[in-house]
This record gives sequence, C-alpha cells and structure tokens, in this order.
Amino acid sequence: MAIRKILLSLQAIDTAPVAFSAAVLVARLWGAHLAVLHVSSTGDRGGSMRELFGRLSEEAGLPVAEAKAGVDVPTASFTAIPGREPDIVSHQARLADLIVVPHPASVSEISSSDALHAVLFESAKPVLIAPRVASSSIGRRICVGWNGTAESASAVLAALPWLERAEAIRILWSADYQRRGPLAPDLEKYLACHKLAVDRAAFAAVNNVVGAGLLATAAEFACDLLVMGAYSHSRLRQLILGGVTRHVLEHATIPLMMHR
Repeated sequence: MAIRKILLSLQAIDTAPVAFSAAVLVARLWGAHLAVLHVSSTGDRGGSMRELFGRLSEEAGLPVAEAKAGVDVPTASFTAIPGREPDIVSHQARLADLIVVPHPASVSEISSSDALHAVLFESAKPVLIAPRVASSSIGRRICVGWNGTAESASAVLAALPWLERAEAIRILWSADYQRRGPLAPDLEKYLACHKLAVDRAAFAAVNNVVGAGLLATAAEFACDLLVMGAYSHSRLRQLILGGVTRHVLEHATIPLMMHR
C-alpha cells in the first residue's frame, strides 16, 4: 500500500525541525500529504508551533494546502487541538498511513513518553521515530530486526512498500534476540515471495546488551532505516529490566520504523 497521508506530531520547538525534515523526506518519496498536529494542554492555538511550521514549510518548498484526492504532489497542513496529547495523537493516527514522531530529547523522556507509547500501542499504524540529527535519506538501505514475534511480523508487513523501493535489504538476527516463531531464513523465503532480494547478518550482544549489537550491525550496513517490532515483552518489564526496544529508542542515531 502506498503512503498517502503522514501524521507528524510536533509538541516541542527544539525537536520539531529534525522531525519535520524527516517527514518531508518521506512525503517527497511517496508524494504524500503531511498533516502536522500540535496538541496543547493549555487550550491555546499553537501560535509558536504554527509559525515554525510556516517557516519550515517555506524553507522546504512544501506547499501548504489540504490533502486532495488523486494529487501526488507532497503538501502539508497544520492543525492545533487542545487536549491530552496521548489521546489526541493516537486517535488522529488511526486515519494516517504512517506516524512520524520526534526522537525523544532524553533517556528519561523515552521512558516517560506517554504519547510515543500511545501511538505504538493504540494507533495500529507504523511509527517512524525521527533521528536525533537530520538524515539525508530514509529507506535506501534498510535493516530488518527479526526475532520471530508477531510484533516483528507486523513491522515487516508495514515495511513492504519501503522494502520494494530499497536499494539494499539486510535481515539482522541473533540467537539472543530470537523468540518462539519463524527464523531469519524463513523471513528471507517470505520476502522472496514478494520478489525481494535480501541477505542476512547475525549479530552478537555488545557488553551483554542485545540492542547494542543490533545497532552496531545496522551501522556496519550503512543503514538509513531500521525496521523492527516494538515491545515483544511488556513495556513495564522493559522499563524495569531493560530490553531491545528500550535500548534502541535510547541510543539509535538513525530513523526507526516500529510496529506492534
């Protein structure tokens, strides 16, 4: 399925420019409409964010207009809604093809971000977490973090349109990461059914941290998009004990596409 509508949630001025840049890359790739959403708990109309949106759109040469049927030229719009951010964003996300969110500014924000976890758990849509620093490309060289779970299978399904456009694809797997379910060779055969040529790379934990090994192996591939399932274990368990999803969110410098 082509990506026709992208929802970009912007709440903080400092993280907005990089996330906007990532969302524009995706909008141009797909000729999609970029719907920017700002949620305010104070009931204001998002004046500062609206001004920033106008400036960033102008700098990017992105026309500001409402989405129109049958139009493949990327456009952008801005909406400010008062309310509780996790509820508003996750509800609006249900009528988008992809959600883009800024990378949380700090480790504590990752652990406490109700909005990020709301879109992961409640939107039923793939979520693209922007990198910390603007990227020049997204989706040319894709790594798929595979562990056989339903969450990783959902991520692969959501990523199929991206995989069909990619220049190179690599499956990343590890005995330390694998759960009960199909193995990496099974995924390779499945993707071959979609006429996708991929290779596989095993990775090992770095200092006993599986997520660190996953990110290091993705970096060796010059990956510009890491696709993976989110929270195969419960979020609470990962917050207490740590886990691959948490480590990747805390330490990734590349765009991430996660799905549950």
